[in-house]
Amino acid sequence: MRVISIGLCAGAVLLFSSGALADIYRYKDEKGVWHFTNVNPDRRYKLYIRERPTPRNGSRYIKEFEHIIAQASQKFGVEAAFVKAVIKAESDFDHKARSHKGAEGLMQLMPGTANDMAVRDPYNPEENIFGGTRYLSLMLERYKNDKRLALAAYNAGPERVDENKGIPPFPETKSFVEKVLNYYHDYKSGKR
Repeated sequence: MRVISIGLCAGAVLLFSSGALADIYRYKDEKGVWHFTNVNPDRRYKLYIRERPTPRNGSRYIKEFEHIIAQASQKFGVEAAFVKAVIKAESDFDHKARSHKGAEGLMQLMPGTANDMAVRDPYNPEENIFGGTRYLSLMLERYKNDKRLALAAYNAGPERVDENKGIPPFPETKSFVEKVLNYYHDYKSGKR
């Protein structure tokens, strides 16, 4: 009977969590009872089911911000396909995105960078895209149009790129550079 009720509870958790994105964690206590939750309250809980987000219709989101991207691209001399690739990698075109490190908006600007780029509201798509594109143009200029170094600096900071005389050895930064370049080639070739 206990196994059935646990199965029903787990099924209910999965059924009712399907409307919202939620990972499911579980652990078995000393009495053999399984506990399930959508938050990881302590280290006893292990990831049981990772819910994947439904893929967005990227073209719809790109079209929503296309005119802003084109204006920022022209103003700061950065290819629109490159700006789109950064936005795709950073926020998947979610203008309300906020990272666990505090980066905000479409181009995931850190508060200091947003302030330096005169972005008052990082969740305003126009301000965010203009600020992010301006910052990207500064990184491209600093690294003589080397896209890989400019992206590494955008992600980890130019100080880290300079200290390492290249892409810093951070897995997140290396992954970011490759991801953006893949998106960039897709946007440039019309695959996206």
